[in-house]
Order: sequence, then structure tokens, then C-alpha cells
Amino acid sequence: MMFDFLQPLSDDLVIDIHRVSNQALGKKVILHNHQETPVLEEDTIAIIGVLDNRGLNSVNTLEDLDEIRLQFYNLFPGNWNTNIYDLGDIIAGSTIEDTYYVVKTVCAELIKKRIIPIIIGGSQDISYAMYRAYDNLDQMVNLVAVDGKFDFENGQNSELADSYLSKMIVDEPNNLFNYCNIGYQTYYNSQEEIDLIEKLYFDAYRLGEVSHNTTIAEPVFRDADIVSIDMRSVKSSASGNKKPFVPNGFNGKEICILARYSGISDKVSSFGVFNHNNSKEESVLISQVIWYFIEGYHYRSKEYPIGTRENFIKYIVPIEDEELVFYKSNYSERWWIEIPFTNSSNKLKRNTLLPCSNEDYILATQQEIPNRWWKAQRKNSI
Repeated sequence: MMFDFLQPLSDDLVIDIHRVSNQALGKKVILHNHQETPVLEEDTIAIIGVLDNRGLNSVNTLEDLDEIRLQFYNLFPGNWNTNIYDLGDIIAGSTIEDTYYVVKTVCAELIKKRIIPIIIGGSQDISYAMYRAYDNLDQMVNLVAVDGKFDFENGQNSELADSYLSKMIVDEPNNLFNYCNIGYQTYYNSQEEIDLIEKLYFDAYRLGEVSHNTTIAEPVFRDADIVSIDMRSVKSSASGNKKPFVPNGFNGKEICILARYSGISDKVSSFGVFNHNNSKEESVLISQVIWYFIEGYHYRSKEYPIGTRENFIKYIVPIEDEELVFYKSNYSERWWIEIPFTNSSNKLKRNTLLPCSNEDYILATQQEIPNRWWKAQRKNSI
């Protein structure tokens, strides 16, 4: 049973949560406590804490996530009609691999029930365990990381939180179809890492690009299965996290916009927020990031994958030796582009339509092939 791996919320925390306003989230969320184990329904959301940050330190220093929960449950919900559960915490295992196994097992069970796990974790290497939860789902996986670094490091002294992506690429079974980084800062990444992103046909957007125009990230989240947010991608003046001090990064508004894009995506089935210092200041922002993800979830349009084309306008753009086929939704006015399907693997059939933007269509009419289309086509043909 999944609940065998989950530590219920403490009685003291439950008492504090019940003190919030009758209209606040604390009175709306179904809590896993020592008196009651919730009965889970499909098409819902489950919040889970992971009390393990050994990916940042050799010794685990994460004791609880109570402050994040208290900040979140004092917020007021939007016009939400989906059950939200707080399933408690996964405690640190004897080894980090033990923690990975439990996170993988719990997430896999939730995803199969169409319940979206929101992981408020310790270190970002927990994303690797979330990725492994998809092993038995017979699909390729797209990961989007909001992060100032690519987390490819493989040096002897590298922290797990800075090297988990290498494990995803190397370890079997290899189900990673695409990785996209949102907000990388060039001086935190070696040229070899930047070159590797290109060689693997992965996507990356610099901090300045996204800060200047956050809408360029929306199609990327629309094609993601897992979204992993590194709180060190937020500048310290916005997060309150001074260890380490981050002079440049997203501000509070931008990180909440990206969380909302994640929630709106019909495809995102797991979401995590990592590498925080558990301070009260940062907990305020994390609670709002979670709020915006759930707000976005309630505005999902269920347009993707596209089952019928009758509510879409089809555009065909001749360019060089290709015909680029675009679809625009009459409902949301969002865009998709068709990727020529040349691989016989059943796992890749879902990737024949790639979310894109109106700007991509305009570029195509000017005889410029969208970069993400080119990369996706190359990966589909491998």
C-alpha cells in the first residue's frame, strides 16, 4: 500500500492548519493525519513532502516542511472544484537510493490513477525518482527544469542535485525523449555542457530570454510530463534565500507565471519544487508557486493530445523542401506544429504534434524553420 511509505501530518501541524479562516485552503484540503487516511479519487491533486536533501549535502538537514504548508494553507483558493490531498511526507531512507525508490513507487501509483503529485522536496535529484516513476507507463518522457544550471556535472565532488540529469541520460531504461531548461545562466554552465545540449537536440532558454518574454516558455510546458523547479533559479532578493546568495534569477512574479504555465498544460502529470532552504521567507514564495500551479490546473482546456481537428484551423506553409503544418485552436488560440513521424516505436507516437507559438508560425511564413521543430524531427528519426 502506498500509505505504508507516507508519514502522516503531525497532530500539532493539523491543529495549526485547522485554525485558518473557514474560506482558506486549510479547510478545503483533505489531510492524511494520524486519525484519517484519505480515499483517493482520480483526476485530483496530491501534495507530498520529501524529507531528504542529501543531494545538496552529504548529511540530511531537512527536518520538516511545516512552514511551507502553513503558508500555503493560509492562502485562499480560486474557483477550484478538484479535490486536493496532502498525503504527508516521505521520510529519508537509509540511503538516497532508498528515498528514490519510495518516491518512484508513490508517484507511479498516483500517476496511474491520474492524480498529479506535487512534490515539495529537498534536493532536486528527487526529480530523477519522479522520472523513474514513468518506467512502466510505456511512454517517452519530457522533462522541463526551471534552473540556472543544466545539472550535467559529473566531477568527483559534484552534488547529486547538480548531476541528476546525467543519470537520466545514462541509466536504463532510457525513456527521456526531451529535456528543456528554462532560465539557464551561461556563467554557471561549461561550454561542454552547452554543446551537449545541442548535440542531444535538447532545448534551453537563457534567463534573459524568458525574463524579457515569459510567453516563449508556454509551449515548452505544454509538451512536458514532468516539471522540476530549482528555487535557486530565483534571485535571492525575491526568494529570501541567502544561502547560496543568488544575485540574478527570476523574480517572484516570473516564477509564478512559469508555475501557472505548468499547471495549464494538459500533459504535465507531476510537478516538483526543490533546493529550498526551508526558511519562512522562501516558504512564502514556494506556497504561491504551488498555488499558481493548481490555479493553472483548473484552467486546463483538454486540447492536447488533439483527438479531433474540427475545432482547429489548419495552416500549411511551404518552406524549402518541406510543408510545415500548423494547427490553431479556435478555443484557446494556441498553436501546434506537426512533426513528420518516421520512427516505428510505439512510445513516440504521442510526439507527432509539437506545441508551438504564433511567432513560430510567423517565422515559417518568412521561410525560417522553427528550431524546436528541427530538433524534434531529428530526434524522431533517430
